[in-house]
Amino acid sequence: MPDVIDIVLPSDQTEGTTNTVGKWYKAVGDAVATNDPLVEITTDKVTVEIAAPGDGVLAEILAAEGENVEPGQVVGRLSVGPSDRLTDQPVDHTPVKQSDGDSSPTQAELSPAVRRLLKETGLDANQVKGTGKGGRITVEDVEAAVAGGQTVRPSGGSSGPPSRRVPHTQMRRSIATHMAKSVTVAPHVTSVFEADLSAVVAHREANKDAFAKDGARLTFTAYFVRAIVEAVRAVPEANARWHDDALEVWEDINVGIATALGNEGLIVPVIRQAQNLDLAATAKVLHDFTERARTNALTPKDVQDGTITISNHGVSGSLLAAPIIINQPQSSILGVGKVEQRAVVRDGAVVARPMTYVTLTIDHRVLDGFSANKFLTNWVETIENWK
Repeated sequence: MPDVIDIVLPSDQTEGTTNTVGKWYKAVGDAVATNDPLVEITTDKVTVEIAAPGDGVLAEILAAEGENVEPGQVVGRLSVGPSDRLTDQPVDHTPVKQSDGDSSPTQAELSPAVRRLLKETGLDANQVKGTGKGGRITVEDVEAAVAGGQTVRPSGGSSGPPSRRVPHTQMRRSIATHMAKSVTVAPHVTSVFEADLSAVVAHREANKDAFAKDGARLTFTAYFVRAIVEAVRAVPEANARWHDDALEVWEDINVGIATALGNEGLIVPVIRQAQNLDLAATAKVLHDFTERARTNALTPKDVQDGTITISNHGVSGSLLAAPIIINQPQSSILGVGKVEQRAVVRDGAVVARPMTYVTLTIDHRVLDGFSANKFLTNWVETIENWK
């Protein structure tokens, strides 16, 4: 008899999020080698792959695509050792209702994830060409059918203008759940200040080449992070978590950097112990995160344990965003708008200066307007008096 090894969801997945099976790379009965990618797990922050723990054959799939799973849960089993190749067993054996006259064997069985997408898009199974093992329909097949312009039935049978439905990615679903929960749990209040970046611009121009030679791409965000550290020192409660019986104030300042992934959503890699870094070290960490985020190479550890978040939404042209939803269970999120030349009055004269709007959205259970304004006052003073 061959040995059986459990395929387990690692316990170090991102805390506070829903882990969902994105897709299985192998079907039951497929041979696998040690460290072959077996299954993709997605959250609102990161996508990770679970690798095969040994050589053998995928014997069971216990968590289907689209199913929520918990850290430590067994999602499948691997048969290792001498054995005949297993007969392919589909994940879901419930037959799909077929259209009249349809006897195609590729329409016989569907996974729960495929069923859900077919329902959401209004497609019939016989409108989708299956490319999976044995002709089974995969999630990608349904998405391809929608992208290819397959007709979608209006919901409820009602008529209406032409439209198309784009299935949600699991990351988008998780983000939606996380954001809706945040505004439900925490009363959001936003304060708005303005900052003059003349000192930062001058310092960056004078030092960016030297930083680059040392492997650090010097961006405005690095300065913004350093200013957050100073502001938290003035208002520690901005770096805290609400509990019903007490306020938990974090000793470390772990700054999350909200990073957009285009239409895919966003992730928030975390600069740990930012209070112990200088500008150069901060710039190096930011550069590393940016490069790995673009190639989907961030790990679950990279997005854990944030205590306060910055949304540098100005990089995509936004002047002001309010409120920016707090990344629970944190208590505040800083937003920085586009830096642009604006006319301001200095010493009685109108001059052009590089200006930006900066906001702090707070959990009003934790902070009041006075504390939010104190935080922003310190942040702006750090930026405007950069040395």
